[in-house]
Amino acid sequence: MTTKVPITLAGFAQLQEEIKNLKTVERPEIIQAIATAREHGDLKENAEYHAARERQSFIEGRISELEDKISRVDVIDPAKMEGDTVKFGATVQLVDEDTETEHTYQIVGEYESNYEEGKLSFTAPIARALIGKGVGDAVAVKTPKGEKSYEILDVIYK
Repeated sequence: MTTKVPITLAGFAQLQEEIKNLKTVERPEIIQAIATAREHGDLKENAEYHAARERQSFIEGRISELEDKISRVDVIDPAKMEGDTVKFGATVQLVDEDTETEHTYQIVGEYESNYEEGKLSFTAPIARALIGKGVGDAVAVKTPKGEKSYEILDVIYK
């Protein structure tokens, strides 16, 4: 039995869009590139053909990987959630108690996490420390550079 992996509605839509692009745009383009390369003759020494086949292998592998991920997800829509405690899908505004720097993170699934975009996997240390806490709570997070302390300023579900 496979374990369901949580993902936000937006993350699920991104996975579906990538599969759609690979199947309707990338796959037909690479099939055409292979056909064109075959017309150039001897396949043993045809770099265009080998490059196209390698690209085709990558595309097919990525489609399989994404379809496997989609088969195992549990889609959660944060817009349908509410409350003042941090749960999966919440957008959390924090302040670093040492530097007074404010941060905003959304707690998301591991397939959609992206630190630069402020999307933290629910398995990340800071996300694990935040889950279950509420506005005004202080959380301590162990990082490679030492322990950091944050205060939760707001919890938003959108």
